[in-house]
Amino acid sequence: MPHIRESRPGDGDRIVAIWRAAVEATHDFLTPDDLEVIDSMVRVFLPGAALWLAVDQDDRPIGFMGLGKDHMDSLFIDPTFRGQGIGRALVAHALTLHPTLTTDVNEQNEQAVGFYERLGFVRTGRSPTDDEGRPYPLIHLRLDTRARARASGSI
Repeated sequence: MPHIRESRPGDGDRIVAIWRAAVEATHDFLTPDDLEVIDSMVRVFLPGAALWLAVDQDDRPIGFMGLGKDHMDSLFIDPTFRGQGIGRALVAHALTLHPTLTTDVNEQNEQAVGFYERLGFVRTGRSPTDDEGRPYPLIHLRLDTRARARASGSI
């Protein structure tokens, strides 16, 4: 199980590298022009963002999550570490802070949609474009641990 901690100023370059590698592995639907624009925005914003990091035994970030109130803004895992429970651990951490959690996911990112649905998130809506108006539909998802506990007997 990874250790989870808050991001620090020195983590910025590694966080951007994780974002880029994860997007290259899962976002093949982005046009090269859109990827370039998004990349330039991420390089400015992401290093200074308050994030939760999953780190390895050497305190090197291997995944990150943006969390505001009860909404998970982002979840990206270094592709080298995918399938090892890193994303699940970050979501579990978010749920210790907020018993109800929402997120949005690109509809074309079928791997991510499946990941969230396996965790018990349910679809609550859809937007035809992303937050910047680009033609990448978003699926809105919600997980309520109280409802999940009632249905399954556990959280």
